[in-house]
Amino acid sequence: MKKILVVNGHPDQQSFNYALSEAYIKGASESNHLISKLNLSELQFNPNLAYGYRERMELEPDLQMALDKIKSADHIVWFFPMWWYSVPALMKGFIDRTFLPGITFESIEGKALPRGLLKGKSARMVITADTPQWYDRIYMKRPAINQIKKGTLQFCGIKPVKVSYLTPINGSSTLQREKWLQKLRDLGRRSM
Repeated sequence: MKKILVVNGHPDQQSFNYALSEAYIKGASESNHLISKLNLSELQFNPNLAYGYRERMELEPDLQMALDKIKSADHIVWFFPMWWYSVPALMKGFIDRTFLPGITFESIEGKALPRGLLKGKSARMVITADTPQWYDRIYMKRPAINQIKKGTLQFCGIKPVKVSYLTPINGSSTLQREKWLQKLRDLGRRSM
C-alpha cells in the first residue's frame, strides 16, 4: 500500500484543478492506497519568507502538519495552474515556507549542491494552462515545470517527477474536460 499525498495549489476551490485532484483521489482510492490531501487555500500561514534563510520563522501549525504529510508520503501529486509561466503566489509561498534547509535539503561543506532529504519519494505535477505545450517548451523553456520539478522537488531528492500538462483549459469543451478527468482517475488507479 502506497502513501499518496495530493497537494492542490490553486487558491480557488471552485477551479477545475479541484475537480482534477478529486478525480485522482477517486482513482487512487479504488487501488486501496492511503491517501491524504492538502488544499493550500485551506491552510492558515504567512506565505512571506520574511528573513530568507538568515533567520528561521516559526512554522504555523498548518505548515507543520503539511510537512509531516510530505515527509510521510511515498508519492506526492501537485495540482496547480500555470499563471504567467509560474505557479500561483499561494503555492510559491507554501514552498518558500516549508522547503527549508535542514528540513527538505541540507548543505554539504565543500559541495556546490546540497543533499536532498526527501529521497525515496516520487511525484507527479498536474499543470493546467492555456498556453500550448509546444510554445511553453520551445519559446519559454518550460519555466514552471523547471521551477517545481528540477528547482524544488528533484533538488530536495524526489525522483522521478512526472508531468501532466493539460491545455487549453479556457474554452475547453465538456467532452475534453471529461477526458482529462478520466485520465486523472486512471493515473490515480495506477498511483502515478
